[in-house]
Amino acid sequence: MPEKSESQPIPLVEERVHVGKEDVVTGRVTIRTVSEEIEQIVHETLDREAIEVTRVPIGREVNALPAVRTVDGVVIVPVIEERLVVEKKLVLTEELHIRRHITQETVEVPVTLRKQRAEVERADAHADTSPQRSTNERP
Repeated sequence: MPEKSESQPIPLVEERVHVGKEDVVTGRVTIRTVSEEIEQIVHETLDREAIEVTRVPIGREVNALPAVRTVDGVVIVPVIEERLVVEKKLVLTEELHIRRHITQETVEVPVTLRKQRAEVERADAHADTSPQRSTNERP
């Protein structure tokens, strides 16, 4: 048999690796905290600042708001208020000039006047029987 030259594929093999992890308990640990008290003296300088407020009455009218100012280390803060001013003035609005005029007028007015008079009658027991009359008139 004669030999023939034929090509044959050659298989190539490759290996691949896969790496995985696994948790494994190898032991246990217990943790505690312990507090200790240690007394120690600490030296430190502290500053303390006190504020003194003095109210100074002024009572002066101003045209504009005064600014906050500092004089010799004293901060001066102006306090203002608005006040309603009602002004009352005497105003001469008019004068009354009064003159007296005297006139005389003669008038005739009918008037009814009353007049009383008293009549007295006396009867004398020893004299004649005719009564005596006297009249007193009063206007």
